[in-house]
Amino acid sequence: MTMTESAGFATVSYTVRRDADAWVLPEVPVPESHEHDLLLEYLVALLKAWTARTSLDAVVARNLALRWSEPNPKVGIDPDVALITPAPPRTEPLTSLRLWKPGHVPPRLAIEVVSKAHPYKDYRDIHEKYAASGVEELWILDPERHGPSTMGGPVAIQQWVRRDGVLERTHFGDGPVFSDAIDAWLWADPVRISEDREATRPWLTQSETEHAEKEAERAEKEAALARVRELERELSALKERRG
Repeated sequence: MTMTESAGFATVSYTVRRDADAWVLPEVPVPESHEHDLLLEYLVALLKAWTARTSLDAVVARNLALRWSEPNPKVGIDPDVALITPAPPRTEPLTSLRLWKPGHVPPRLAIEVVSKAHPYKDYRDIHEKYAASGVEELWILDPERHGPSTMGGPVAIQQWVRRDGVLERTHFGDGPVFSDAIDAWLWADPVRISEDREATRPWLTQSETEHAEKEAERAEKEAALARVRELERELSALKERRG
């Protein structure tokens, strides 16, 4: 383990076992609040719309089992959201991501949203599992600031990025923060993704895109009708002057 200090902060680097017995997952899922679930559905919708726009060969999944130790297949984690590219083979239903199987690769991006009921794990050691899993980038989002102050929180965004095989925490605070995994900017108040740092080109879900297109068509029709009415008034006024 090594430690460096800068500007009042300490950076720690250490290794972890890839198949720790403490990482065996319980059979019973942890319940989520309605708000927690809505945010995750929104993030899934944003990422699915992006993969469709870019024609990326990818899968965006909620709570998909991620396993990386064939001798200990119960060791793993179920990311709140995972972006996996290239997508695993579609020869059978995707019930889990088992990295020892051909075509199964670590997620490019994993997302965890801090739960009010279990805030400590997302600040204490959840990154160790993701380090062992091989994930390329990890977001831990805490927009409601549920995290414990005893662990330096709460903060809106924790970002972890794998560099030269090492998962490093590259951001611990508010947004925005740039994500190499999706080539876009992440904000947390409220949570949104944008093409630019100023958030003037936000990502839209498919339903938001369809709604925006319908609104644009409606506005265009209204503008055309208004122009027709204006021309009719001008024509009527011209006739009156000639009449």
